[in-house]
Amino acid sequence: MHQLISPLGPPRQDVSSLESLAAVYAYPEQVGQGRAWLRANMVASLDGSARLEGLSEGLSGDADKRIFGVLRALSDVVLVGAETVRAEGYRPARARAEFAAARKAAGQTPAPAVAIVSRSLALDLSAPLFTEPVVRTVVITTEDSPADARRAVAEVADVVVAGEGSVDVTRAVAALTERGWTRQLTEGGPRLLGELVAAGLLDELCLSLAPLLTGGQAPRIAQGTEIPGVQRMRLVSLLEQKGFLFTRYLRPADPVSPPVRDSAR
Repeated sequence: MHQLISPLGPPRQDVSSLESLAAVYAYPEQVGQGRAWLRANMVASLDGSARLEGLSEGLSGDADKRIFGVLRALSDVVLVGAETVRAEGYRPARARAEFAAARKAAGQTPAPAVAIVSRSLALDLSAPLFTEPVVRTVVITTEDSPADARRAVAEVADVVVAGEGSVDVTRAVAALTERGWTRQLTEGGPRLLGELVAAGLLDELCLSLAPLLTGGQAPRIAQGTEIPGVQRMRLVSLLEQKGFLFTRYLRPADPVSPPVRDSAR
């Protein structure tokens, strides 16, 4: 059973149902007015590792996967780095019957699209992510990406060009917003999340803390890009189940607006 401990609500509340979890994680009302909201969903060990034996999967558990599914079901698009796609064996997001009515009422597609950030375009185009998506996959790349590879990707996915030399994440997020995908979710990995934070694009962090100490040299959840100054966040909700903590943080500048109820059922 999930227990909610929130500075914005009652001291403890049962949020074990999908409906109650979706209400906790509902996007703010700005998304219905065309303003994008980018949240990240990441998992880490107690000593800060973002991976165990090379994968985030090793840090996860049943409760974490349940929230993972809810966050996807609320979103319009899932933004992810190519390295994470390859390492974690990404599959397309699926349509879930429990969220079908709410998504239709909100004008959303049956499932979120997956948008992959890739400079090299070294992607397995025979994978289900390209052959079986509910919504056509998007690949965001650079002007100088390999021309032959870009043509091949364009046959099975929508290609968005954003930047030269490396993907400009500001332009990438803007391109997703232009498609009407304002409920945005990123699942990293650490390099992509670091770039999004450094660019000032992250509105919200949903961080799962696994009750594990792992040691080793695994990356943190945001890695590789220098962040100009310290970015402070404020805690708005905290869930607990079987020793796992599920935190939700917002930037101090972001008000906690009323959630969009049609996306929180």
